[in-house]
Amino acid sequence: MLLAELIASSLRMAVPILLTAIGAVYTERAGVVNIGLEGMMIVGSFWGALGSYYFGPYMGFLIAMTAGAVLALIHAIATVTFRVDQIVSGVALNILAYGSSRFLSQAFFKMATTTPHVNGLFKIKLPFLGDTSPIIILALVLVPLAGFILEKTVFGLRLRSVGENPLAADTLGINVFKMKYAGVIISGVLAGLSGAYLALEHTGMYVEGMTQGKGFIALAAMIFGNWNPQGALWASLLFGFAESLSFRVVQNAIIPYQFIKMIPYVLTLAVLAGVVRKYTPPAADGVPYERGTK
Repeated sequence: MLLAELIASSLRMAVPILLTAIGAVYTERAGVVNIGLEGMMIVGSFWGALGSYYFGPYMGFLIAMTAGAVLALIHAIATVTFRVDQIVSGVALNILAYGSSRFLSQAFFKMATTTPHVNGLFKIKLPFLGDTSPIIILALVLVPLAGFILEKTVFGLRLRSVGENPLAADTLGINVFKMKYAGVIISGVLAGLSGAYLALEHTGMYVEGMTQGKGFIALAAMIFGNWNPQGALWASLLFGFAESLSFRVVQNAIIPYQFIKMIPYVLTLAVLAGVVRKYTPPAADGVPYERGTK
């Protein structure tokens, strides 16, 4: 029974990481590094709560995905069109997301760090999992769907070619900039959905800092998964398990709970440091493309 509860909890904890990691696969396969995924999750959580409070949970999720897409569009304009350093742009967007969410929370709800309680979606009863959010099912469905799109469709082939060799793709008539925009915006939509899941399904409200670095953990999951959705799933489950385990261990721990809470982040650092194994990113990942240059 305890094991079943731990597995169910791990899956729930893994979902926001998984959704964002799938989005990260799209943007990195298009050759754009998106450090701003954390910020897109933040605006998704706030705007999801705001939308649910005024219009209901379905509109909350839709507004959250739109907010994530808007922030992703800003990142695409800055990095693809104007060739701003992708890391700098992502960090700036994270700061913008944090500050704007705090300001708007104060403006709408007279509370800077939280919102009133909001409703989530209806629950589905599943064996071993009990009452389950439909977003969990959607996240699991998106894994094979993303794999199929990236590997079996014309869109996926073009997206991957842009991330590997944009000059060759451009020579073949593929609109490199359009494909990069598409990859970045898809990542923003999924990060916004992930943030809304945290606000509407996990806590029932927006709370400042609720993402807790999950956007960065999702990047680690994407790297650990070797830039493919199936790998990102297993990596996300690993991180979800580590987070779920930390919640349970801390209840009976004899050492300060802060050390237990460090488990997911230590695991993230280990992955990013290449402790597990070496990875091969897309050849043109993080490299701005300018038509007419090699």
